[in-house]
Amino acid sequence: MRSSVLLLSASVVSSLASLVGACATDSGGTPPADQPAFSVVSADVTIAPGEEVTKCFYFHTPNTEILHVHKWVSEMTDGSHHMIYFQSLGGTQPADGTIDDCEGAGQPLPVYGAQTPHHEEDFPKDDVGVQLAQVVVPNVAGYFQMHYVNAGDAPLVAHVELTAYALDDNTGFTRTDLFGTYNADINIPAHATNFKVSATCDVTQGAKFWSMSTHAHKQAVTTEVRDGSQMLFHSADWEHPGAQQWSAPEFYTFGSKITWECTYDNIGSNANNPIVDGQSARTNEMCMATGYYFPAAGPRGCVMSGGQCQCVL
Repeated sequence: MRSSVLLLSASVVSSLASLVGACATDSGGTPPADQPAFSVVSADVTIAPGEEVTKCFYFHTPNTEILHVHKWVSEMTDGSHHMIYFQSLGGTQPADGTIDDCEGAGQPLPVYGAQTPHHEEDFPKDDVGVQLAQVVVPNVAGYFQMHYVNAGDAPLVAHVELTAYALDDNTGFTRTDLFGTYNADINIPAHATNFKVSATCDVTQGAKFWSMSTHAHKQAVTTEVRDGSQMLFHSADWEHPGAQQWSAPEFYTFGSKITWECTYDNIGSNANNPIVDGQSARTNEMCMATGYYFPAAGPRGCVMSGGQCQCVL
């Protein structure tokens, strides 16, 4: 899901046939919209009992032409907390099929994310009836960030699968992309309860949102997204927060700035220590707002760091 606005939960502010332990399929052209355009399956990761890991799996998409993806479907095996698919800016990353601790992640662009074992993101039509879609260029470098927690007594063998569905080349579309926020100023005192962390930043001007959600870790009691004083999203389930969805003709446009807020109780096994932002769902925290917007020219978002907003709008 950490220091860059476009990394979200990574590190704050051709063909896949040769992949070791992974596979991909490409139809050799854009298939009908109800048929997969391509699928990517990560190599397996073995997680020991009680272990928590964040791994990155690197690949290039197998499409040989530009795709206008209108639907993503992901599958995560037991032990997965979340997965995020990132494209790599500049295309520089480890060799296809590599799995590491995300040291080679570079500067990524977020494309898709999920926090449930099975998730489908089926994009709606815009306010004039044109299908929304993301643009995926041919053979683009990217990776899955995969967060696993094995709470059981036996090893888990886990992987992630992502399938893209694309529009026919002759079908018109309106581009949609992710808008995400991150708060790098989290510092929850030891034994704190009802501790609120809030940030407010600008939003892409004129953006119309069709989805909004949050991402946090297990110390979070509630998460919220607001437009000024107006509540847009609220969840009391850090692991499966759900999402607010809008559809034509009532997509949401911000009238003020975006505020995202998380409330925490530091009462678990790590309660004797302060908790700061980071990757671990057990010993670190996050507070993010994530949503899809249109018309888009790429992923956008903001990081709150040192009390200042750092935004790409």
